Amino acid sequence: MRIVHISDCYAPRVGGIETQVQDLATHQAARGDAVHVLTATALPKGAQAQGRNRFRASTTESPGLRVHRLASRSTFGIPVHPRGLWLIRRALRMLKPDVVQVHAGVVSPFAYDGARAARSLGLPLAITWHCMLDGVESLVAAGAKATGWDDAAFAPSAVSTVAAERVADALGRSDVSVLPNGLDLAPWVAAAASPVPNAVPGTLRVVATQRLAPRKRAIPLISAIARAHEQLGRRPDGSARLRFTLVGGGPAEGQVRAEVQARRLEDVVTVMGKAPRAVLPTIYRDHDVFASPSVLEAFGIAPLEARAAGLAIVGRAGTGLGEFVEDGVNGFLVPSDEAMSDTLVRLAEDRDLLERIRTTNASHPPAVAWPDVLEVADELYQRAESSRP
Repeated sequence: MRIVHISDCYAPRVGGIETQVQDLATHQAARGDAVHVLTATALPKGAQAQGRNRFRASTTESPGLRVHRLASRSTFGIPVHPRGLWLIRRALRMLKPDVVQVHAGVVSPFAYDGARAARSLGLPLAITWHCMLDGVESLVAAGAKATGWDDAAFAPSAVSTVAAERVADALGRSDVSVLPNGLDLAPWVAAAASPVPNAVPGTLRVVATQRLAPRKRAIPLISAIARAHEQLGRRPDGSARLRFTLVGGGPAEGQVRAEVQARRLEDVVTVMGKAPRAVLPTIYRDHDVFASPSVLEAFGIAPLEARAAGLAIVGRAGTGLGEFVEDGVNGFLVPSDEAMSDTLVRLAEDRDLLERIRTTNASHPPAVAWPDVLEVADELYQRAESSRP
């Protein structure tokens, strides 16, 4: 099968969409598909590629996987191209794909140009939303109705049930399916099988991995940790009963570090900064609980990886975490930041409960292995083909 993926951004390991597009494309190529990625993201400076320059270049990432970068100098690195629709249409005519899969966020101008191009050429089209449309559903609904996308011939999907419900409401469609994010389970399952004993018995070891940006709510998470620490108090020797490690970087990193200092939590909170994905399993082996404060999490790759590594998950209810976290079994899905603090205190004080959850997660990995996800993707492509005019 010849598959073309279209995504605004393609800078591997930067975020959820980028990670999933790369992993999906890589696994499809590995099984023998001819896979191409069209993106508006330029290559990093100094990178070598076949093409005019780093803005207009093609690279081979693995056998069967080609990435074509249609970036513009005039947009100063923003993943949008003034002639995106024309360029994508020309590329699709040359590549002649069996199916086009567009990966969309809330604001995805290049991806939506790709959807328009595929639709205009009559190609089988699947669109997958990797976002929550909370707050913009009415705008999406109005735009879809005005441009005919509410009843257009394509196969819509989203990465979780809650995200799919938003898309269905916005488009007024009943055929929005779920294409979950996938995961190579091996390194995470290995971490779950060999947890590092707690060097300070009785201390709750909490970790979070996220981009330090306002949307991910790192500052409210620090506040939740501070409340839990205050409730738990300290030991007679002055040591904290809760330790928190925050992994990740981003525009809010300075603000996060300042918040930790202002609250005098230096011996409670460690802001690690960015860490390669390959070392995360070893980080998770040293922890008990993963905390996820985001309220607009369409799926949650980082919590999924932590869940596969055997950690108890504490996240917000009404998010995509419900795809792989059963409340009270794999962790807890809470309604507020205050409830997150209370839940962390509960897990610190009820070690039997914590160990029961960790044992469950270590012995029952989430059902998101790539062979299963590829099968769901193929079903989506069949729907795209059958819906073609």
